[in-house]
Amino acid sequence: MNQLIGVDLGGSAIKLGRFSEAGDLLAELQVPTPQPAVPGAVTTAIVAAVQQLDPQRLADRVGVGHPGPSDQAGRVARIAINLPGWLDVPLANWLEPLLERPVTLANDGNCALLGEHWLGAARGVGDVLLLTLGTGVGGAVLLDGQLFTGHRGAAAEPGLIGLDPAGPPCNSGNNGSLESFCSRRGFDRLSSVDPAELCRRATGGDGEALAVWRAYGQLLGQGLSSLLYVLTPELVLIGGGLSGASDHFLPAVWQEVERRVQAASREGLTIRRCSLGNGAGRLGAARLALQRLAPSLG
Repeated sequence: MNQLIGVDLGGSAIKLGRFSEAGDLLAELQVPTPQPAVPGAVTTAIVAAVQQLDPQRLADRVGVGHPGPSDQAGRVARIAINLPGWLDVPLANWLEPLLERPVTLANDGNCALLGEHWLGAARGVGDVLLLTLGTGVGGAVLLDGQLFTGHRGAAAEPGLIGLDPAGPPCNSGNNGSLESFCSRRGFDRLSSVDPAELCRRATGGDGEALAVWRAYGQLLGQGLSSLLYVLTPELVLIGGGLSGASDHFLPAVWQEVERRVQAASREGLTIRRCSLGNGAGRLGAARLALQRLAPSLG
C-alpha cells in the first residue's frame, strides 16, 4: 500500500509523520525549525528530516502545511508574517527535485482542519471553524465539507480580523487584530508567567491564574463573535499550544458569545478543543497529498 508524508512547519518546530492511506501513523519525527527561519534553511531542514523519517522511500507523496496562505495550485507559499523572508516562495518546486516525490502545500490551519475532519473532532461535521492559538492565531474554515480558501487561495485568516483599531501592532500591518491579543505574544501582555505553569496554577484553583485565563477568554470570545455572524458554523474547534488551557478560558468565551451573538446565529453551536493535538497538522498535510497528488513512479 502506498504511504504518505505530512509535514507541519511551525515557527519553532517542524513536525513530520509517515502515514498509511488510511491515516495510520507509521513513523514520526520532530526537528527544530532553523533560526532564523528563512526559506532556504527551512527547505534544507525539511529535506533532511524527510530523508531521516523515510530512509527507504516508502512514501511516494508529500504534503506540507506552512504558516500562511498558499496559492490556489498548492505550489507557492505566498506569505508568512511570522517567518522572515517568506514572500511568494515556490516551496513545492524547491522540494520536489530534492525529495524526488510530488509535493503539495497548504496553510497549516487548513491542514489541521483537514486532519480533524478526517480522523478527529470534526468527523461528520460539514460547517467548521478552526482557531489555532500559538505563535500566531491561525485557522481554517470548512463549509459544507469543503475547505473555504477564496478565489486566490488566501481566504480564511481568522486571526487577522480587527478587534481593536487602537490595539497593539500585528505583523500583518494591522493594529489590534485577534492575533495581536490572543497569540502567545498577546498572552504575554496579560501575564509574565508561562502559559503551562499558569494552567497548572489555575487547575489548582489559584485565583490570579483563573482571572488571567478569564481575561484571555473574553478577548477570544469577542473576536469569535464577529466570525460567528459571518460563518454560523455548527462547530468551533480550538487548537494550538494555548488550547491546553481551554478548560480555563472556554467558559469566558461562551459568556462573550452568548452576550454578543444573537441566538439564531449560534443555534446548535459547539465549541471544543481539537482532539488530535499537535498531530492534526501533519495528518492533514498527508490527507492533502492523498487528495491532490497521484502516486510517484520513483
